[in-house]
Amino acid sequence: MTIASADDRAFLGHPKALGFLAFAEAWERFSFYGMQALLVLYMTKQLLLPGHVENVVGFAPVRAAIEGLYGPLAPQALASTIFGLYAGTVYLTPILGGMLADRVLGRTTTIVIGGTLMAIGHFLMAFDASFLAALACLVIGCGCFKGNIASQIGGLYGPGDLRRADAFQIFYLAINAGVILAPLIAGTLGEKVAWHYGFGVAGVGMVVGLIVYLSGRKLLPADPPMRARPIAERPKLQKGEGRTIAILVFLLPVLAIGMVPNQQIFNAFLNWVDAHVDMQVGGFKLPTTWMVSFDSVVAVSALVGVAAFWRIWGKRRKEPDELGKIAIGSFIATVGVGFLVLGSLLSGDHKVSAWWVLAFIVFNELGFANIAPIGLALYARVAPAAFASTVIGVYYLHLFASNNLTGFIGTLLGKMPPTQFWLLHMAMAGFAGVVFLTVRPLLRPALAAKPPVDEPIEALEVAVDPA
Repeated sequence: MTIASADDRAFLGHPKALGFLAFAEAWERFSFYGMQALLVLYMTKQLLLPGHVENVVGFAPVRAAIEGLYGPLAPQALASTIFGLYAGTVYLTPILGGMLADRVLGRTTTIVIGGTLMAIGHFLMAFDASFLAALACLVIGCGCFKGNIASQIGGLYGPGDLRRADAFQIFYLAINAGVILAPLIAGTLGEKVAWHYGFGVAGVGMVVGLIVYLSGRKLLPADPPMRARPIAERPKLQKGEGRTIAILVFLLPVLAIGMVPNQQIFNAFLNWVDAHVDMQVGGFKLPTTWMVSFDSVVAVSALVGVAAFWRIWGKRRKEPDELGKIAIGSFIATVGVGFLVLGSLLSGDHKVSAWWVLAFIVFNELGFANIAPIGLALYARVAPAAFASTVIGVYYLHLFASNNLTGFIGTLLGKMPPTQFWLLHMAMAGFAGVVFLTVRPLLRPALAAKPPVDEPIEALEVAVDPA
């Protein structure tokens, strides 16, 4: 596999292949978040209620297992737990998808398989009976798709190409473009017409994403199946890379805790908004899922603004390293959750003004823009060549843990006052910021960029992308 030429700037100053990968990801995220924006509300308002839950094939043993751990759960708490398990597992399977791509099938084939399974899963969501089968297809499909397409983006750039971080910012912009459209189309259809119409539209979006990806396949570096390559030619861990992997694993729990407020947006936050926030505009109650679209609009603006800010800052002063930016983002997100605490505290017995929620979203996304794309770029940059895709999958482990933790904490929504509920989230974001700020001086030398010296071009190509 070879690196794209540094002269290839056909797409916003980046390789043309980045455009196809970004748009494919945008449609994949449209399908994923279109379904996810509806999932908790659908379970709470229909699927888990008598007359529907009995129709779900295989649900009885699943419910028994969950309630064996947590005790009897009301529909909202059960929906939160199921969401946490699903959303968490979605970020666990990229490790298996990365290993499959690195050692067996190659990235392109693995991505196509993943996209196909996701499309099937979305269409299965159109029926109550196939709910669990649909989630299984989505979990496995996303594992094959997600980490590998991010790793393909990393493979477009050489070790010293400074465009890599900007590429991941563009990547996240594409993600959020898909998320903006998803609730407006799939969410509105699901809430206002019928839940299954929303899920069906999500399936169509995934099919479009696959078509876009396959249309740009010829522009990607060659990616033959790994089984066709002699084992002796595969790159091996170099001295010091084991310590690097250990550091990356150490950072995962802190990332997981700090991301809980952001991940809660698709879970208990939606139920809280639906019940406690004034969503009336001119006599019309806005669909709850539209909050997700607003969140994504702000996220896109935040990503552009944060990227521009650091670019201007870098011309006058030294930029913080990745851990420094992640710490800053965590503290900004802490302030954001504080607005939900204040809104809940000051509203008393009345509905919470949507302005408090909008303030939370703005500050949360400013924090997120300094955490998620920066973290992904860090893991892609320092990943050992022998396990490039696998390390990207390992990065998503923090979202596996975070979403499971989010699901558990979401069950507390009806058991504690909203002020305490959001104060707990505020403490988590603040804790992560303190830890990142504390360990940053200790870990900086091990994670510092190491530009190659006197290496042949072939070695550089393998170092970036072994597949």
